[in-house]
Amino acid sequence: MTERRQGATVLRGQSDVPTADEALLASDGAEWATKDPWRVLRIQSEFVEGFDTLHELPPAVSIFGSARTDPADPMYAATEQVAAELARRGWAVITGGGPGIMEAGNKGAKEAGGTSVGLGIELPHEQGLNQYVGLGINFRYFFARKTMFLKYSRGFIAMPGGFGTLDELFESLTLIQTGKVRHFPVVLFGTQFWGPLIDWFTTAMVTGGFISPEDLDLITVTDDIAEAVAAMGDPGL
Repeated sequence: MTERRQGATVLRGQSDVPTADEALLASDGAEWATKDPWRVLRIQSEFVEGFDTLHELPPAVSIFGSARTDPADPMYAATEQVAAELARRGWAVITGGGPGIMEAGNKGAKEAGGTSVGLGIELPHEQGLNQYVGLGINFRYFFARKTMFLKYSRGFIAMPGGFGTLDELFESLTLIQTGKVRHFPVVLFGTQFWGPLIDWFTTAMVTGGFISPEDLDLITVTDDIAEAVAAMGDPGL
């Protein structure tokens, strides 16, 4: 039987119920006048809960990556090591709280004695927070969840991933490039995976004048765990 959460609500065997994001973004016709104003209160509650839960969080680094990465994949082990080393240096580690790379990040942080945070999201097929999350919040709305990543992280490390990873990566780079947030380090871990994207940045975007050459300086690409961790800086500063 399928099961997923909508905030505090548990839905079992009700796959036809839309997610909160789907309902918000749907065209309700004339019904918007009665539905959307109430959704504003629900959205407000997500921000309040997130701010209230995370306001005393130690300096943190967010690790992004695929939910589909198998524990036997070398990238899973590398993520564990990155997270463990971040925890030993005093960083809290934030992930999306799901399986794959996210689980590896939470596992590495927890087993190294660090603060392991999971910011989950309601999806049509419920994943749930992985067992290594020490402090977790489940969100209905992607934009509320993204705000928490950006507000409480002082650096991002992107492991190989899919559309969700790219979404989080490009949003962070856009906010840094446009000066909407302070400049924080962004690491792409895995040169074989990320190399073609960087080549495209150079040959298509820089050459075409869509970004400046110095925009590439916002990104560090590496296969080295020590370099990835060092790029995050000192949590005490």
